[in-house]
Amino acid sequence: MQSDEQLVSSYLNGEEYPLEVLISKYARHIFNFIYQYVRNFQNSQDLTQDVFVKAWKNLKKFDLNKSFKVWLFQIARNTAIDFLRKKKEIPFSDLENEDGELEFEDSRQNLEDILEKRETREKIKELFETLPAKFKSVLLMYYQAELNFREIAEITGEPVDTIKSRHRRALLTIKARLIEE
Repeated sequence: MQSDEQLVSSYLNGEEYPLEVLISKYARHIFNFIYQYVRNFQNSQDLTQDVFVKAWKNLKKFDLNKSFKVWLFQIARNTAIDFLRKKKEIPFSDLENEDGELEFEDSRQNLEDILEKRETREKIKELFETLPAKFKSVLLMYYQAELNFREIAEITGEPVDTIKSRHRRALLTIKARLIEE
């Protein structure tokens, strides 16, 4: 299987299928990532399309020695933030699944367990919303977009240790506040 960078190279050499492969590979991830920022299905679809159009238009500028995934998520992040700046609002993920629903692995759970998990999840969502934007952003990229710390550092232009620190501090803050309640 070809790497993303090899697919880009093949596309730049005149083959059409590599672009389709890359779009298929990342479309759902980019949509979910953007949705966590804009919280609107239609806007997320439109912005996802914009991301791929921007990537396509700038593919010749892509440095094949860098990570395509990181480059694409940088475009997605910037596109979402630009959109929100125009609307003058910047909401963040509430840590629900991609359909906005709570998930339970075992359908045989009793109602009390379900309610307890829902209550805990709601508390975490509330606490997440109180975090500074820089912490929320790291958690969003790490858990929703499944980016590693190095990739997040590249996207944000921050040192890797700063990203690790923000991740740890965000989780410790949520944990401490959960214990307080």
